[in-house]
Amino acid sequence: MSSPLLSKGQNIALPTDVERVDIVIGWPEPTVELDASALLLGADRRVASDADFVFYNQPESPEGSVRFLGTSVTDEGRQARISIDLSALPTGIHTVALAGSVGTGTFGTLGKLALHVIDAAGRSLAEYVTADADTESAFVFGEVYRREGVWKVRAVGQGWESGLAGLATDFGVSIDDDEPAAEPVHDAPATTVTEPAPAAAPARGVRTAKRPVRKSKPIEFRQAESDAWQPARLFSVFGIGAGEEQERRTTSALVATMQAVRPFARAVCARMGAPVGAFEGYIEVQYEAGDSTVVPDAVLRVSRGSKQWTGLLEVKTGNGKLRKDQLESYLDVARRRKYDVVVSLSNDIPAGPGELPVQVDRRKLTKVALRHLSWAEVAHEARMLLSHGSIDDPLQTWVLGEFLRYLDHPRSGAAEFVDMGRHWVVVRDAVMAGTLRAGDQKALTVADTWVSLCRHLALRLTAELGVEVKHILPRKFHTDPAARAAAVAERLAADGCFEAVLRIPDTVGDLTVVADVRTNKVRCRIAMAAPDEGTSARRVSWLIKQLAEAPGRVQVEAVFSERGTESCELLDVVRANPKSLIEGRTGSIVSFTLEQSFPMGNRRAGTAASFISSVTSATDTFYGTVVQPLREWVPAAPRQADIGQAEA
Repeated sequence: MSSPLLSKGQNIALPTDVERVDIVIGWPEPTVELDASALLLGADRRVASDADFVFYNQPESPEGSVRFLGTSVTDEGRQARISIDLSALPTGIHTVALAGSVGTGTFGTLGKLALHVIDAAGRSLAEYVTADADTESAFVFGEVYRREGVWKVRAVGQGWESGLAGLATDFGVSIDDDEPAAEPVHDAPATTVTEPAPAAAPARGVRTAKRPVRKSKPIEFRQAESDAWQPARLFSVFGIGAGEEQERRTTSALVATMQAVRPFARAVCARMGAPVGAFEGYIEVQYEAGDSTVVPDAVLRVSRGSKQWTGLLEVKTGNGKLRKDQLESYLDVARRRKYDVVVSLSNDIPAGPGELPVQVDRRKLTKVALRHLSWAEVAHEARMLLSHGSIDDPLQTWVLGEFLRYLDHPRSGAAEFVDMGRHWVVVRDAVMAGTLRAGDQKALTVADTWVSLCRHLALRLTAELGVEVKHILPRKFHTDPAARAAAVAERLAADGCFEAVLRIPDTVGDLTVVADVRTNKVRCRIAMAAPDEGTSARRVSWLIKQLAEAPGRVQVEAVFSERGTESCELLDVVRANPKSLIEGRTGSIVSFTLEQSFPMGNRRAGTAASFISSVTSATDTFYGTVVQPLREWVPAAPRQADIGQAEA
């Protein structure tokens, strides 16, 4: 049944059982970027604060009920998507205004504009189509509003010629676009701009300006008659409905890409324990199991000489959870057929390598292995190959890029690590109040999530740098996840801190990341040996030269050979007066420690102000500005004696 088509000013009530809707704004001109936004309005039709403006710079409302999910190319043009959790909207929010803006040009050039309201199952609840826009550069398409306890949708169709900033200002948002945009960030998404200031910073208003970013060069298509001709999307996201269909589509895209891009197949299969060899993949193969039929999502086969490796793949996307009974039935099939492994693939990132999100009967693992992969790991392998791999075939490069493009789309159901879990807020508040105890089951759950985040940091850096970055844990924790979680929870309860140690090849030392929940800071540090020759002044000068581009707020600590002798100053102070580190100290400098603090968000999910994104951003920034330029001391080569002296 088709959804109701609204005319301008018309409204319709949403079904009472619908708690979450997606707002899809579509336009037929695929070469034009339309930026969707949402404003959370009170009874006075104004925002309570600048945080109630959700758009590309601020992609989530404070409580997470409204989220900007980005834009994508569709078969009909382009679309932008906003998610609204009606059950989580604060009681003071009466209306969510749904708007869009264009940076250049006007809405009159875009043709028909459409607003769709879709429920969690993909069913269209309402639609509004208009071609009335003319000279406007910002437009309110519609609004979702609450009236006497019932949520409704209204088609609005009102435009502004003053752009996004003018529209937002009229709803009470403070705009500050006076400063120039920041320099591009490596590998940042196309809509990434300067992050909103942390809560403790002075109020400066919202920045609506975007900053340019560096993009990889795509394959050029030269034979189109006009720019309106768009190359076909290899893996289409159009028409994806319920979770089962999403899983089938994403599984097929994965297996097809592995079939076409052999280096990618080798990288993914290596994580499953497969040998290097010729890969083939098959989807939804049926096996008889007594009176029933077992249908894994895919069968993966690798042949090497006369040997053949076979794995059964069970896939979950979105919030889908792996089931014990399902995995055990696949293990039974694999055992009977003498297959090698059953692999689960979902958005779960276990806290440690080799750990499983679902525990099965261990007796079923005597002949068949059970392994788990996360979609984040699959995406990281693709990114690493595209950035640092040796794919010589341009067609394979394009296919892998299209697959990654598909994974990055919300409809694929393959997500990065974006959520600290449902216990995060309770545990965070208990840390702040000093009431958290190490044995609290919620603290242990959050501790495992923290270790999962550490693995995610290592995966991201591995993909970006092209070398294997490892999350370092004490050896005793490798085989004892319970002890590991207990140690993390104990540290969190005692001093409010999480800690991660990342080992990056060819750097001067391990990168330590400390997330201090009590002070709301992320501290990154690295220790390095000082030169073992020359005066302390020369050793300080050697360090300063390497930190020419580092921020002045970096703390520089010097440790001296005289037991218990240390000094610490800001890098700006040391630059101005190198002797500030050595005055009044005895002995020679034997090592330096560099540390920098960053503001820490405390929201649960992956937004610019969240705990996850602040830890990730701090790690990336500290590595790029402080760790990357550092090199170990290399003594000068021994000098030959003077030629004249040698002859004498």
